[in-house]
Amino acid sequence: MSNQSNQSVASVASVASAASVANGIFVLRVALGTLLLAHGLLKLVVFTLPGTAGFFASIGLPGFLAYPVVFGEVLGGIALIAGFQTRLVSLLSLPILLGAAWAHAGNGWVFSAPNGGWEFPVYLVVLAAAQALLGSGAYAIDNVRQSGRSNVKFAAA
Repeated sequence: MSNQSNQSVASVASVASAASVANGIFVLRVALGTLLLAHGLLKLVVFTLPGTAGFFASIGLPGFLAYPVVFGEVLGGIALIAGFQTRLVSLLSLPILLGAAWAHAGNGWVFSAPNGGWEFPVYLVVLAAAQALLGSGAYAIDNVRQSGRSNVKFAAA
């Protein structure tokens, strides 16, 4: 194989690898956003805001914190799914997720334990931190906003 052929193969592999990374980051972003949205809607629709505030108070947190938590989970989840301000939203979700880990800390490690353990909330903390470090990935509003042009395709960040 000639040197030029080797460079072409390496170039194609590099592009494929970059696309795979961008798509992997996209999958992480959508999964984290979906999870935040689902938990926020659970608190809003099933438990209700007053019910969630009551639960917060029962574990020693100020009840009013239920409102910004639900707001953060619902809007943060939507923003992550859309890829809007991904790094900022991921960082802003950390106090909510750390609070969830704290709320479940006394229940043991495994999340299948009665009242849920701390493993799943801590895992979500790690995912949100990774998302903040990685950025938006493919198919994100952030990518269009960064380019400054509305006709840009949704590409890797």
